[in-house]
Amino acid sequence: MKLDNIRLVLMETSHPGNIGGCARAMKNMSLERLYLVNPLYFPDPDADARAVGAIDVLERAVVCASLQEAVQDCAVVVGTSARHNRRIGNLVLDPKACAERIALESEAAQVALVFGREHSGLSNEELGLCNYLLTIPCNEAFSSLNLAAALQVVCYELFMQTRRTDTDSQATPQGELATGHEMDLFYQHMEQALVDVEFIKAKNPRKTMRRLRRLYNRAQLEKMELAILRGIFNAMQKLADRGR
Repeated sequence: MKLDNIRLVLMETSHPGNIGGCARAMKNMSLERLYLVNPLYFPDPDADARAVGAIDVLERAVVCASLQEAVQDCAVVVGTSARHNRRIGNLVLDPKACAERIALESEAAQVALVFGREHSGLSNEELGLCNYLLTIPCNEAFSSLNLAAALQVVCYELFMQTRRTDTDSQATPQGELATGHEMDLFYQHMEQALVDVEFIKAKNPRKTMRRLRRLYNRAQLEKMELAILRGIFNAMQKLADRGR
């Protein structure tokens, strides 16, 4: 596992103390790449006060305007959620299973773990950008975890993976995985190609494209595979032009 290839992304954090608490939890477990999407208050003295011994993590934190910006160079994106929404369709992992998978993926690719807003989590659209969904099993009668506590659980499992020496079952991917930015361009190209061949309507592509996003997010395309598919879309569009 390459911890340097793993980033923790906090979505629109409303309380700066939670940012500091997360920074401290990360550094406890040797993770230091923090990304903040539209934090309400940052930098802030409350964040510094909670980040005892981890001010350097806050100082290096990257502030982004959107989740797409925060994960655009990532090949693997994991979204956290208190419950599994069947409409999203992502593969659901618990913290240990997630850490085992990331141990493999992070060897060759940038990985993002995304934590939602304190009160409302991640939207369905944001979860649609993720390859996997992470849930933390806990008391069903009281399942609300503090943001820093949830992040600490996940970071602990990641750290424990670095201490395990049994890697016989692990193998690095054959090819370099496509980044989030490359996947965004791929989805734009696919949507236009499907409109050109009249498979979907330009005015209402959302439901079909949402399902296709889920399909390809699960597949985790390599760069070469992405190039092949885009070549197919180009051929489809050329045939459609000739037909017109």
